[in-house]
Amino acid sequence: MKPNNRELGTCYYPEHWPEDLWQTDAEQMINLGLKWVRIGEFSWSRLEPKENEFSFEWLDRAIETLGQAGLSIILGTPTATPPTWVIKKYPDMLALDADGRPRGFGSRRHYCFSHEGYRNQCSEIVRNLAERYGSNPYIQAWQTDNEYGCHDTTISYSSSALKSFQNWLAKIYGNDVNKLNEEWGNVFWSMEYQGYDEIPLPNLTVTEPNPAHALAFRRFTSSQVTTFNRIQTQIIREYSSAPIIHNFMGRITDFDHFDVGEDLDIASWDSYPLGFLLDRAGATETEKNNFLRQGDPDFQAFHHDLYRAVCGGRWWVMEQQPGPVNWAPYNPEPLPGMVRLWTWEAFAHGAETVSYFRWRQVPFAQEQMHSGLLQPDSAPAPGYFEARQVKAELDASPQISNGLSEVAIYFDYDADAAWNVQPMGEGLNYFQLIMDHYRTFRRLGLNVDFVHKNTKDFSGYKLISVVGAIHISSDLISRISKAMATLVFGPRTGARVGNMQIPKNLPPQINLVKSRILRVETLPSNVSLEIDPVGRAGRYIETIKLDNNASPYLKLKNGQVIATKEESGIIYLASMIDQEGLTAFYQKLFKEIKLDFLLMPDGIRRRSTENEEFWFNYNNKVVQTKIGEMKPADIIRLSRV
Repeated sequence: MKPNNRELGTCYYPEHWPEDLWQTDAEQMINLGLKWVRIGEFSWSRLEPKENEFSFEWLDRAIETLGQAGLSIILGTPTATPPTWVIKKYPDMLALDADGRPRGFGSRRHYCFSHEGYRNQCSEIVRNLAERYGSNPYIQAWQTDNEYGCHDTTISYSSSALKSFQNWLAKIYGNDVNKLNEEWGNVFWSMEYQGYDEIPLPNLTVTEPNPAHALAFRRFTSSQVTTFNRIQTQIIREYSSAPIIHNFMGRITDFDHFDVGEDLDIASWDSYPLGFLLDRAGATETEKNNFLRQGDPDFQAFHHDLYRAVCGGRWWVMEQQPGPVNWAPYNPEPLPGMVRLWTWEAFAHGAETVSYFRWRQVPFAQEQMHSGLLQPDSAPAPGYFEARQVKAELDASPQISNGLSEVAIYFDYDADAAWNVQPMGEGLNYFQLIMDHYRTFRRLGLNVDFVHKNTKDFSGYKLISVVGAIHISSDLISRISKAMATLVFGPRTGARVGNMQIPKNLPPQINLVKSRILRVETLPSNVSLEIDPVGRAGRYIETIKLDNNASPYLKLKNGQVIATKEESGIIYLASMIDQEGLTAFYQKLFKEIKLDFLLMPDGIRRRSTENEEFWFNYNNKVVQTKIGEMKPADIIRLSRV
């Protein structure tokens, strides 16, 4: 049996601990079975206490200690935490929120992506690190910055952002600002500009800003994150051939991760299932209660699959929750066995490495209540023993292959921006729409891939879902349609052209869909309409006029058509639908296209690799399944050979 090809790691901060503890920590990490250790990403004030006065000797010793023990090191660039001297040098480098208030010093991520002085300062510290450690054999990977966008820090309304936004617009529209006026529809409310220097940021307006203006600013902001990251990757690659990683976050959608991924070798993300359930998964109160100590059954898998797509298949979990966190509305203890389950689920979805955050709980500052693998007194915490169990199981396991998926979902960060600019109803958002369809596929026991604007090959899928993509190019539709898969479009796919304008011949702007959207209504969350035969439609419903060659595919009980089957064979779904309705919709469609599925019990999820089938129980109770009884936090592995 070949040794397993999956590895474990942890996040470590040598600057937080006495130096005589480093050797003991390193040896204990090795004894636990860890391979990787991430360091350095928040240490700028110790690396450069004053401008151009570098203090690398302590880091030299830490790297030597960890590396000599047998650990592979991921070295982070410290640009998420600029020290006080940087702020004094560039007092205007702080981001401003939508109300014009500075995102001040005293925690982290206190910078504006557009500030040129800060970009230059980042280049200096990154270059010094890369020069010193680029050929160090213990540095086996690099991490740029930390959690772009976390704490709502992507979008800035600073003077630097304003100047950069105006320059960005001038490059796009050229010398004639009237082209911008026309594409934005600025004749409305006398918003026409005579020059780019007149264009403000889309905040502090009396009522909502022009949606084209707001979307352009979101696109600009996304590009600033990409170029900020690119500056660092280009410098690192001058000195090192080690792979470069960034640790993305859960449900941060205000910049394009696929664009950032173009400059990375490996995508990673920081997985905190309990915090995310209570903070951002969109769970109902019942779901929060049912999964309080286990996490949402689909939220982690969603991001595993999404980030697997960002760098063409290579991805890690850089930070895995090992116990209670400190930042959620409530911070429960994980159900025994869940740290092990979360780790194995990541490996089943193709993760190369799962790294636990953090090695030891720190007894001071903001994260002192955030648990680690060790307690503050260095005694093992519960997550330590589950990590040890995973390592033993890995050593006794066959190699884990990547799974194949027959269904795919198109994901578009630009669509999320457009929904944010024009949601059309309280609480409506692109992420939740995509999650509804993803969750349905998971309930039906399927592997899921995410595809995106840069995907070259759509072949191999039996079904591709493209929902909520407000702007979608004819070229992309053409590439997707060549896959010979069944395509499901809508709702709101192709609803706009150019810069948030309704197509002259009415939506959707999809050449293979001839039916037209006449009107749109959005409903309160407590109002919905019955579907024939099961389920309910609500939140966002389009009134559709069938083309003469199209046929109704799904109706409400009042007779209104909410899905059509076009002459091309494409399905256009004109409404948001609840889980019962979506499950029935896809079951019917899967049977027609002969795609095998299995309706899973509530809270039970399945992931198939090429040679194994993994079943996970997210419930806090025993569940009877077709493969046998599953205890809380249970994992069952079945051979597919």
